[in-house]
Amino acid sequence: MEIAIIVLVIAIIFVSRSVKVVPQQHAWVIERLGKYHGTLTPGLNFLVPFIDRVAYKHVLKEIPLDIASQVCITKDNTQLQVDGILYFQVTDAMRASYGSSNYIIAISQLAQTSLRSVIGKLELDKTFEERDIINAQVVAAIDEAALNWGVKVLRYEIKDLTPPKEILHAMQAQITAEREKRALIAASEGRRQEQINIATGEREAFIARSEGEKQAAINSAQGEAASITAVAEATANAIERIAAAIRQPGGEQAVQLKVAERAVDAYAKVAADATTTLIIPGNMSEVSGLIATAMKMVQSSK
Repeated sequence: MEIAIIVLVIAIIFVSRSVKVVPQQHAWVIERLGKYHGTLTPGLNFLVPFIDRVAYKHVLKEIPLDIASQVCITKDNTQLQVDGILYFQVTDAMRASYGSSNYIIAISQLAQTSLRSVIGKLELDKTFEERDIINAQVVAAIDEAALNWGVKVLRYEIKDLTPPKEILHAMQAQITAEREKRALIAASEGRRQEQINIATGEREAFIARSEGEKQAAINSAQGEAASITAVAEATANAIERIAAAIRQPGGEQAVQLKVAERAVDAYAKVAADATTTLIIPGNMSEVSGLIATAMKMVQSSK
């Protein structure tokens, strides 16, 4: 009975040392007699008992790694307290096992030195504006060295940038001054736009008034021209009618009578004026000569 128990225990030990089940997203490194033999993939695997052993176990998932806070000096000699977080993944279990005694510490230290180097090339203001560039340069510097460790650096993120209190107060004062400057510029732009609007309105009103005055002058001139034209047409019609009447039988006698009446009326008006001295021709035949002359003019116009 005791022998059976001993055999059973030995069998269990053999099975436990020969059968290995590797979880998903894991990689186990096997050594045979102290030398690298192979890497076990996820699933059921078999080993040679007492000859093969699992030397290293690696997780192939993406791993976040906090980078300790450190003081960095910028290009303009300003101290910054910087901390961040690094994301990496084991891609080669054999290199991760034998490339470095502790690849996590190696990555962390390299991230700190790379960050100090990158920030030392930038001025203080640029460190706040160019975080993406800083992150990319740190990743590039670490990833090149981490290839020998079987590790792929995926990304690096700066969590916090903390300048000294004096710098913070100065930056706050600068921000306040910039905001006051923008407020003054906005107020002046508002006044300028207001003056432009007023000037534009006055100009448009003046143009409208001048256009109205111009149209009124045009309308007045057109009215006067129409009035003159109407008077001229009426006068021409009257002259045509007089000329037509003269051509009628007895027309010349009527004209002579009209001219004589006008002459008599003219002498009467002159005589009625007490302040006027009237000289009457001694020979009244001159009046008839005047009438004859007028009739000759009428006949010549015909």
